[in-house]
Amino acid sequence: MAHRLRGLPTTDVCGRRVPVAATRAARLLGLALLDREAAGSGLLIPCCRCVHTFGMRFPLTLVFLDEAVRMVSVRDRVPPRRLAFEWRARAVLELPGEAR
Repeated sequence: MAHRLRGLPTTDVCGRRVPVAATRAARLLGLALLDREAAGSGLLIPCCRCVHTFGMRFPLTLVFLDEAVRMVSVRDRVPPRRLAFEWRARAVLELPGEAR
């Protein structure tokens, strides 16, 4: 896991333990600028409906979650330099590659 993700709080989502983007920097950067290995198990971005993949070095699987942390949609293999939006979402789980 990348150094910048280590100090974040963690939670269990979709059967995996992930850091929570609790700071402004963590929310803005997400997994951008990291290698796939440094991305670890992913990142939960709460209070979020839209994410970007600018600065990504690998495709992402984006799991959009509702207020009860249930999946409302999944976008597989989202390439770099894209925007992804889901109006029903209240959080987004960013996962490296095709992991789920």
